Amino acid sequence: MRKVASVAAVVAVIGLCAWIFQCMNGLQVTGMRDQSSWGLYITNFMFFVGLSAGGLIISSAPKVFKLKGFGNISKVAVLTSIVCTILAICFVVVDLGSPWNIWHLFVYGHFTSPLMWDLCVLTLYLVLSIVYLVMLRREDDAAGVSSKLRGMSIAAFLVAILVHSVTAWIFSLNVSRAFWNTSLMAPWFVASALVSGTALVLVVVVALRRAGKLRLEDENVQKMAFILGVFVAVDLFFLFCDVLTGAYGGAGDAYDAIIMVLAGPVAPFFWAEVILGVVCLVIAFKPRLRASANLCVVASICAILGVFCKRAQIIEDGFGNVNLTYPGVETGPAVHGADGAWQGIGSALAYWPTGLECLVVLGIIALGVAVFCFVYPKIGQDR
Repeated sequence: MRKVASVAAVVAVIGLCAWIFQCMNGLQVTGMRDQSSWGLYITNFMFFVGLSAGGLIISSAPKVFKLKGFGNISKVAVLTSIVCTILAICFVVVDLGSPWNIWHLFVYGHFTSPLMWDLCVLTLYLVLSIVYLVMLRREDDAAGVSSKLRGMSIAAFLVAILVHSVTAWIFSLNVSRAFWNTSLMAPWFVASALVSGTALVLVVVVALRRAGKLRLEDENVQKMAFILGVFVAVDLFFLFCDVLTGAYGGAGDAYDAIIMVLAGPVAPFFWAEVILGVVCLVIAFKPRLRASANLCVVASICAILGVFCKRAQIIEDGFGNVNLTYPGVETGPAVHGADGAWQGIGSALAYWPTGLECLVVLGIIALGVAVFCFVYPKIGQDR
C-alpha cells in the first residue's frame, strides 16, 4: 500500500499545482461559462456524495435491521465513506474558484436554499461517519459497545439517506431545468448511491483481500455482487420511469430533455449507462459468473462508470435544455490554446471540461487514495 500511496501523493501534488494555477487565473481556464456554471467539479461532487452514502448504508444496514452482514467489511466501508465525503467537499471548494470564497457560504448563505441544507447535512454526515468508525474500532477492545453502536448505526443510516436526498433537491427544486425538475430525483439519487457505494466497497475489499490486507470469504463477495445487481435493477427501473414519463406526451420541455438524452448530444452518456448496467446485471445474477471475484470487480466497475455517466447527463442535459426564455448570448465550451482539440470533442455539448479541470479532479481523487492507504492500516481489520 505504500507504493500506491506514494504514486497517489505525486498525482495529488500535480493536481494541487493545477488548482493553484486555476486560483491565479480564475475559472476562465475551465470549460464553465455563464450558461453552464456547473461542470466536472459538481459532477464529481454528486458522484462522490453517492459513493460515500452508499458505502455507509451498506455498513450500517445489517446492524440497523439485525441482519447478517457481508463479513469483515464494516470498517472498510465506513473509511471509504469518510474519504469520499472529504473528496466531495474538496470538489465544492475547487468549484468556488478561490478558497477564500468559502466564507461567503456562511456569511451570505440562506437557509431557504438547498445548497445550505446540503452544507449542513454533509457536515453532520462527516462527523457521524468519523464517530461511527471510532466506535467500530473500539468495539474490538471494549465490551458493552454493541447497543451504542446499533444506535449510531441507525443515525448514520438515516443521515446517509438524507444527505443524498438533499443533494438531489439541489437539482430537482430548480424549476428552470426540465431534466432536473422531477420528484423522482431524490429516490433515484439514493438508489444510484447504493449502486456506486456497494460497487466501490466491493472493488476495495477484493483489492485488499488480494493484497493480503483483509480476510473475506468468497461467499460474502458473491452476496455483495448479488445485492449490487438488485440495486442496479432498481436504478434502471427509475431510469425507465423517467424516460417513459418525459417522452410519452410527445411535446413540451420534458420531452425535449428526454430526446436530447436518447438521441441528442447527451445520448452517449445515456446508452453507456444502460449498457454498463446490463453488463453488471448479467454478471451479478448469473451464479457461474458471480463466482469469479474478478468478474465481480468488472461488474462493480461497470456500475460505478454507469452512475458517473448518469451524473454527467444531469449536468449536460440540465444546462442544454432551459425552461426559461431570456436575452443574451449562450456560450458553450471555449476552444482555445492547447486544449483546442480536446474541447472540440465536446463542442456539441453545453459544457466540456478543459485539461486543467481533469488534472484537478485526478489530483483530488489521488488525495483520497493516499488518505485511505495511510489510514486503513491503523484501524485494523474487522473481527
